[in-house]
Amino acid sequence: MLPIMFAGTGSDVGKSMIAAGLCRIFRQDGYNPAPFKAQNMALNSFATPDGFEIGRAQAVQAEAAGIPCSTDMNPLLLKPSGDCMSQVVLNGKPVGNCSARDYFRKEGREFLIDEVHKAYDRLSSLYDPIVIEGAGSIAELNLKGLDLVNMSMARYAGARVILVADIDRGGVFASVYGSIMLQDECDRKLIRGIIVNKFRGDIELFNDGRKILEDICGVPVLGVVPCFNNIHIDEEDSVSLAGKRSCSVAGKVNVAVVSLRHISNFTDFNRLENDSRVNLYYASAPDDIADADIVIIPGTKSTIADLRYMRDSGMTAAVLDARRNGKIIFGICGGYQIMGLEVSDPEGVEGLPCTMPGLGLLPVKTILTGEKVTRQVEFCFRGVELPCRGYEIHMGKTILDNDATPLNRMADGQYDGCIVDDRCMGSYIHGILDNDAVVASLLAPYLNDQVTDAGFDYRKWRDNQYDLLADELRRHIDIGAIYKIMNGDD
Repeated sequence: MLPIMFAGTGSDVGKSMIAAGLCRIFRQDGYNPAPFKAQNMALNSFATPDGFEIGRAQAVQAEAAGIPCSTDMNPLLLKPSGDCMSQVVLNGKPVGNCSARDYFRKEGREFLIDEVHKAYDRLSSLYDPIVIEGAGSIAELNLKGLDLVNMSMARYAGARVILVADIDRGGVFASVYGSIMLQDECDRKLIRGIIVNKFRGDIELFNDGRKILEDICGVPVLGVVPCFNNIHIDEEDSVSLAGKRSCSVAGKVNVAVVSLRHISNFTDFNRLENDSRVNLYYASAPDDIADADIVIIPGTKSTIADLRYMRDSGMTAAVLDARRNGKIIFGICGGYQIMGLEVSDPEGVEGLPCTMPGLGLLPVKTILTGEKVTRQVEFCFRGVELPCRGYEIHMGKTILDNDATPLNRMADGQYDGCIVDDRCMGSYIHGILDNDAVVASLLAPYLNDQVTDAGFDYRKWRDNQYDLLADELRRHIDIGAIYKIMNGDD
């Protein structure tokens, strides 16, 4: 079949979720689909089975398609680090830091385009169909000549484009019409359908809106998709955190995640967020931590900058107070580094060379280095002989004091993390909270020996979410019309 691209009228319109749902639908219908996004900009990333790094959204889409993820699904990943700078990850490995101005220069652009095309060609030789996701808006005219992820990618792949618009943010008619009409004629012909996403209320009330869009754009509306509050798919961007609850709740175990400025891999908390016994929220002010039972310091793209932010904002004092008051403090990746005695950056990996004292909660010191660790891991948590799984994505080496106790024993015999006591610990492992043994240990002090959610299999639950998403998309999108488009029959 012809590849299909889900492009957007803007960022966060729901392209990633639509693409994930179609990956699952194609798999259900007996095809062998794979996702592809030429360039991703996100701090949520994932380690591939062979030890490389890609955007989390494409890992999720691969999971929906029932296949292992690979760097060919997302050959170019930009990880923002502040001050208009991003780490550039090419084919799964960091190749340096780059300013936005330098990245969008024409010089060297052909090399990146060539690498992206090679990745697509390798992927398309193995899978059919390819489900392509665009990035941001397809109507950024100032960047059109440098585009490698939207319409230029559709042209190269010979893809048919479905334009996704977010009606919840308003202006859907202008955004759809403008996005189509601002295309060159050859690109406009590639746009074969429109999906109106995130509709609230009675969809029947938009029947006239569908006809108006079709009349003014000359492109069929293939579906109007409602907001899904009962389907949980890992999200790509931290912009989604703005809508998360931010306060404690009586009668539940309250887990406060410190809202760092450069928070990464916040999908680490999806398992807890969907646990009926837990109220997980993001603490953006020191007072938010006061009523928490468990405080988690999450991963960050810029450890030293966020360590400085915690001190300046009063978060450090609030976390230390929580520790003195007997709350559980848990650090993951950059949060683990922050909990140590100091973090040093002698090579200027995150900016100017410097050393900063950490929170002093763990007897460890971290040295940031240019080499990035990216790997999937198996481990035993706190000596419990139950196999757990997760992944590592970090820069830096953390050294434990001689008398310090590691938290986890890895399958390869190495050790990870550090634990002081039952209420103070840290680990480099993302996805550590997806494991029942870890969750049971953290929640045990607050549950009166009711340690586990009976019958709750998180990985099975995750897989079921893709089926639920596919069911909803079949209900609201004309999948038959999409197949016709991909077979060249439209």
